[in-house]
Amino acid sequence: MLADLAWVLTVALLLVELAVVLRAMLRPLREPASRIAWVIAILVVPIGGVLAYLLLGEARISARRRARYAAIEARMPRPDGDPEAAQLLSSGRYAAPFALGRAVNGLPPTLYNRAELAPDSNAALGAMIADIDAATDTVHFCFYIWLADGNGLKFKDALLRAAERGVRVRALADALGSRQFIRSPHWADLRQGGVDARIALPVGGLFWTLIRGRVDLRNHRKVLVVDNRIAWCGSQNCADPEFRIKARFGPWVDLMTRWEGPIARHCQFLFASDWLAEHGDDITALLAPGPGKAPDSPVGIAAQVIGTGPNQTYPAMTGCFSELVHAARSELVVTTPYFVPDEQLLNALLSAARRGVRVVLVLPRRNDSWVVAGASRSTYADLLHAGVEVHEFRPGLLHAKTMVADRAVALIGSANLDRRSFELNFENNILFSDPAFAAEIRTRQDQWLALSDRVTQRRVAGFGVGERLWQNLMAMMSPLL
Repeated sequence: MLADLAWVLTVALLLVELAVVLRAMLRPLREPASRIAWVIAILVVPIGGVLAYLLLGEARISARRRARYAAIEARMPRPDGDPEAAQLLSSGRYAAPFALGRAVNGLPPTLYNRAELAPDSNAALGAMIADIDAATDTVHFCFYIWLADGNGLKFKDALLRAAERGVRVRALADALGSRQFIRSPHWADLRQGGVDARIALPVGGLFWTLIRGRVDLRNHRKVLVVDNRIAWCGSQNCADPEFRIKARFGPWVDLMTRWEGPIARHCQFLFASDWLAEHGDDITALLAPGPGKAPDSPVGIAAQVIGTGPNQTYPAMTGCFSELVHAARSELVVTTPYFVPDEQLLNALLSAARRGVRVVLVLPRRNDSWVVAGASRSTYADLLHAGVEVHEFRPGLLHAKTMVADRAVALIGSANLDRRSFELNFENNILFSDPAFAAEIRTRQDQWLALSDRVTQRRVAGFGVGERLWQNLMAMMSPLL
């Protein structure tokens, strides 16, 4: 009897394993390396591999939420752009990045934008609060992490002040990234004070969340739009730079930019799509064309919003990064806290260096993710061999996500150069063309470089066998994430 039962269970396990292997092999839009890694994991560790694939193998959103995103996408109006911007950009060397960026969301490039770079994280939060205190109509924001620390509570108080004077305040906080704040009395205070506060991608019961989709598909965006005319975009969460929940890696070093002009309505588009996905009220009227430009208005900055997420059918963010890398002619400087590139982006960086572009990559020396740290360092040998300069930032965790090409065009925002940002998270970025503002970002990058150590061939050659095994193991695992 026991032998028969064991035989039945063995056959059942083999059938399940075969079914999951076939699913991994037939899943569309999967990189070959990722497909191979999953098939090996399922075959080598039958039960664990099957469970891991079912939980983490696909960027699954629940069928109901996927249908909701599709419906929102179909009916969302696109804010207008500037035909002059499209014509200007299409004739330049950076036409391809902007063309691909437009294909992601259908958002055209805009002109007549102004931008400011905040001096540091505390100054950025202070300026955002000043904008909220000056708001007369609407305040909309979405943060991945919101902490009940000094800056987080100042932000909360500013939202309550705005709501008290009649401003319509709509707030989104990610269910996992902001879970401590959401569970605290501060969240109830917001709702009682007139703020329409909603949870982005709510988790609910863990078991049913895992059944319906992946629990780690998160809203990683950092967006603030005030009165439909001011927008903030960058890498900073709503927290103190000391980031006390991970204090030993602090301070978090971020970059935030303040925008005025048509680009604010395009940032509003991303917020509106997230808001509607969480059953918020219809705010699409805010996407209607704004007031026309004055006859003597300066052309300003050409800028384009790019919003990506797991509801898209291809990894759009890695394509946008790669197109800008390919467009660089003399210099490319990149900062990111999490560097786990796919083959497309890694080959783009290597090719740029080999064709004579000065490619500079700045990463944190101490990373809060030991998996990412190992996977990142597994690429050092190839990067150095191709001529890429790799630097490690010493004083804290460099959290800014920046890419500046030829001191003329830049891509900044919430997206890291890792597979999570490419495939799993909702991200927001701004691609812009303006030598003056790009030079400001580039100057900030130089300040970070001055606080970094350059990685040498000698150091990489000195990695011990254990270190190299660990690094390569993390790199081998990265397609599974």
